[in-house]
Amino acid sequence: MDLSPIKEQLHALGLQAAEIDRRRGEGIKPLFDERLFNCLARLLTPCVAESKSVVDTLEREQSSGKLSAMRAEHLCERLVNQVSALQREIATVSIRQKERSFAPKFGTSTGQLYQELAQHQEWERRLADMVRDAESNMAHSQTIAQQQHAQKSLLVAESRLARCRESKKKIEARITFREKKG
Repeated sequence: MDLSPIKEQLHALGLQAAEIDRRRGEGIKPLFDERLFNCLARLLTPCVAESKSVVDTLEREQSSGKLSAMRAEHLCERLVNQVSALQREIATVSIRQKERSFAPKFGTSTGQLYQELAQHQEWERRLADMVRDAESNMAHSQTIAQQQHAQKSLLVAESRLARCRESKKKIEARITFREKKG
């Protein structure tokens, strides 16, 4: 039985798991059921290590001649289930992060989100006015110092307007997400 392809796959999963663990940190509860992984880890890396140990057990028992057909079937089935679970978890990390960003903040109702949206729309209107004023001031400035000051004011106002619009989009997305979920 050649286990080198599964070893390579586990090595690649280990690298991905380490990167994900660094980015998201330790979870609150174990990632997988105790029937799938004995380690009950809240990180992916220990789960990959457990799968590697299953491969080591297969190799060790096969080389010593102690690997029965039933034992091999059991270990291979466990290994396939573990690798599938790890692949699913790694593949869905980005989806879960998006869900969390749209998830309702603690105590935030849809009504509060609409109030936030209205507030951001008002800020957007005021900031757009500030941008127009800064553009006008820049067009009418007579000295280089006035022009530089007007340009700086314009850049600040445009930056604030862009951030306000981005926040408004996020609020709109949260409202849409909430309304679709019911």
